[in-house]
Amino acid sequence: MTRVVVGTEPHPITFSNDKPLALIAGPCVIESEEHVLWLAKNIGSIAGPYVFKASFDKANRSSVNSYRGPGLQEGVRILKAVRDYGVPVLTDIHEPAQAEIAAEAADILQIPAFLCRQTDLLVEAGKTGRAVNIKKGQFVAPHDIARAAEKVASTGNDRIILTERGSSFGYNNLVVDMRALKIMAATGYPVVFDATHSVQLPGAAGSVSGGQPEFIEPLARAATAIGIAGIFLETHQDPSNALSDGANALRLDLLAGFLQRIRAIDQLVKTSQIQGS
Repeated sequence: MTRVVVGTEPHPITFSNDKPLALIAGPCVIESEEHVLWLAKNIGSIAGPYVFKASFDKANRSSVNSYRGPGLQEGVRILKAVRDYGVPVLTDIHEPAQAEIAAEAADILQIPAFLCRQTDLLVEAGKTGRAVNIKKGQFVAPHDIARAAEKVASTGNDRIILTERGSSFGYNNLVVDMRALKIMAATGYPVVFDATHSVQLPGAAGSVSGGQPEFIEPLARAATAIGIAGIFLETHQDPSNALSDGANALRLDLLAGFLQRIRAIDQLVKTSQIQGS
């Protein structure tokens, strides 16, 4: 079973399906340097060691008029400041040429769900040597995501994480098939559950996506009970005024209680697995 370790001493973070649950959390997009640093510090004070996530560019927004982020160069500069603060960083890339530059600031390069079959993107991410988190596309069967992992692994980089974020269910809706988590784990790679994008309603609000945040915790509980490596979630202190994906973000003031309950489930499941093995 592959284990992916990011960050440095004294608090390296391990992604493994049989280790304590890791957390990836942050805003959808970089709104400002001040906001990113404030949020990174506040999440850490609540969660303890975790991986901070934020996008420097949201190239797949529903509308051409929607805020996309500060761009590659400025985004990397801001994310380096988070990393210098001592928090590992995840950010997504959309083009092969972005991989090497983004790797200067990121411990984990993320492949967006819509792009999970793009060979050149996966290969360039793998070549950086950074951990690569592949979001399973809404249109991809869980057993087929192994092909995407093979593309990254072809570079000699096996620091691969697979993330489930729901599957298209008719128009403007997603559904999570919890069987997918076990199927994806059979690849041997760590599996993460994206608890916030799984409750997204793509394009349902017209020029932006809608969401059902009331289902974030129920789905996260179910996923954690299966035995996974980590939880991915977007969080914001004021989701209604977030510049991207606020409709499916977890309010920051709910994070502490959420983590307490989720971690209790994770500990119970993994302790039981060890005792039963």
